[in-house]
Amino acid sequence: MSDTPKGAPKKPAPKQPVAGRPRTGSRVAAIQALFQSDINAESAETVLDQFVRFRIGPDAGGFEDGRIPLADVPLFTKVVRGVAGQGETLDAILQGHLQGEWTVPRLDPVLRALLRAAAYELSAGAEPPARVVINEYMDIAHGFFSGEEPRFANGVLDAMARSLRAGEFQK
Repeated sequence: MSDTPKGAPKKPAPKQPVAGRPRTGSRVAAIQALFQSDINAESAETVLDQFVRFRIGPDAGGFEDGRIPLADVPLFTKVVRGVAGQGETLDAILQGHLQGEWTVPRLDPVLRALLRAAAYELSAGAEPPARVVINEYMDIAHGFFSGEEPRFANGVLDAMARSLRAGEFQK
C-alpha cells in the first residue's frame, strides 16, 4: 500500500499457487502483466504476447518464477486489454473510492494493478457477479500481500462494487 518503491521492480508472484482454478490464474497473470506494463512502460499488446508465449501454460514453469501454469487465456487477454483501453476511466472510478490522501499513483504497483483489473471487471458487465469478482481478487490479494493491503483492497473493492453494481446489493 506504500508509495512506489525505489530501485528495479521485482516481478510480482503470489505466495500461494491457485492450482486448478484457471479463471483465478488468468486474473493473477493479468495483474502481473499490468504491473509489468505499468512499471516498464510497455504496451499491453507487447506484454500480452510475452505472457502468452512464455509465462502461461503447463510448460511455463511455476508461480515462484512469476509464471502461471494454468490460466484462461481469453479472460487474461480481455482483462489486460480492457484495463489498457479504459485506463483513464478506470483510474477515475478507482480514485473515487480511495479515501483520505490516497491517490492511484501512490498505491503499491501490484495493488494498483489488482484494483484496476477488478474495476474493469466490475464495470464491464454483470458477469461474473460482483461478489465473485470481490472474492477472486481478495484471494489474489492475500496471495501477493501479508500486511494491511488485503484489508485496504477489500474496502475499495466493496465500495466500487456497491457503486458500479448497486442492484446486486439491494435486498
